[in-house]
Order: sequence, then structure tokens, then C-alpha cells
Amino acid sequence: MSKITGLKAIKGREKRIEVSLDSGLTVELLAGVALEEGLRVGQPVTDAGLVSLAAHDRFQRCLNAAVRFLGYRPRSEADLKQRLRKHGFDTDCIEKALARLRERGLIDDTEFARFWKDNRNTFRPRSRRLVRLELQRQGLDRDIIEQITSEIDDGDAAYRAALARAKRLPLTDFQGFRRQLGQYLLRRGFGWDIIETTVTRVWQEKTEENNIQKNVKIKA
Repeated sequence: MSKITGLKAIKGREKRIEVSLDSGLTVELLAGVALEEGLRVGQPVTDAGLVSLAAHDRFQRCLNAAVRFLGYRPRSEADLKQRLRKHGFDTDCIEKALARLRERGLIDDTEFARFWKDNRNTFRPRSRRLVRLELQRQGLDRDIIEQITSEIDDGDAAYRAALARAKRLPLTDFQGFRRQLGQYLLRRGFGWDIIETTVTRVWQEKTEENNIQKNVKIKA
């Protein structure tokens, strides 16, 4: 059995404590772990106690890393697992951290899928099929993917995507307009039936709008 002979704060991004033992061994722990464990100078520590402290520290570092990743944007559980593995955390530690995050409501694959779908739908509309593939790459369960993507209206998404893109296309030639806009919508995952309908609709709306603007200028 060892005894704690010193507790020293270590400078750095993470607040850490250097724990000195009378055996000459030093152990670094997160300051929060040392506080939760109630460490103090003169306190006896068994070998089993040191193992427990190390496990607590690994878990807390893993949890902190996961929270940092979530701070950038919502993530799926599969994505979080992959990132934590890359940072050297073991499977048991990762599973415990994810369980804690679930308890706190910080991870939820259904809510993540809805966030992803809504983000795509608002800023970069694409087809149900393409969103489904993206969510599969995020490691989501098939039932969740089907539930969320069933809310996507391909006709509406294609129309909104086409309207945004058409602002950058010339209206001098329908075939050129059709080719460029059609290829753009194809890359967004839409089928040719929807593409044909959407391109024709947007062309008609844009040319009518253009003609109205020309007439207004002539009258002015």
C-alpha cells in the first residue's frame, strides 16, 4: 500500500493533477477525477485503488472527448465510436461513455437522423435516395433511416434545388439549360422523371419572370 505525498496542478489545456506517492511513483489524473475521488495528502492508496483511479480517469477523458466532438455538431453513435477509437480509447470505455451520453440526452440516433435530413432539406436539397445513402454511411439503423427519409418529398426537394441552381444559369437556350440543370439534379440523386418535370417547370417560370422584367424596363 502506498500513501499520497503530494498533489500538484499541471499546466495545460486540460486541468490535471500530478499525484505523488511515497513509493516514488507519480500518477497524472484529471483534476475533476481527483476531486470526485476526494484525494488528499496522507491518504493511503492500494494497488487496486490505483487501478480504479486509472480506469476512472480513462473514462472521464473518453467522455470529455466525446462531448468535444458533439460540440462541433450532432453526431451518430457510430461516428462517435469511430472517432473515439482513433483517439486510442478502448471499447469498454467507449461504451460506458456513450451510455452516459444517452442518459443525458446528448446522443440520439433518431434525432441525429432528423437533424441531418432537415439540414440537407433546408440548405442543400437532395433526393430521398441520396439522403438514405448518407445516413447509412453514418452507421444508422435501417429502421431509423426509413422512418426519417420517408418524410422527404422528392418533387419538392428537386424543385427547390433547381430554383437555387437556375439563378446561375443562362436562359438563352432551353437545351443547354436542360442539360446543365438536369446533370445538377442527377448528382443530387433525383430520377429522370422528376428531373424532366422540374427542369421544364423551372424553365417556364424563369423565362416568364424574365419576360415580365423586360416588359417593365421597356415601359419605364
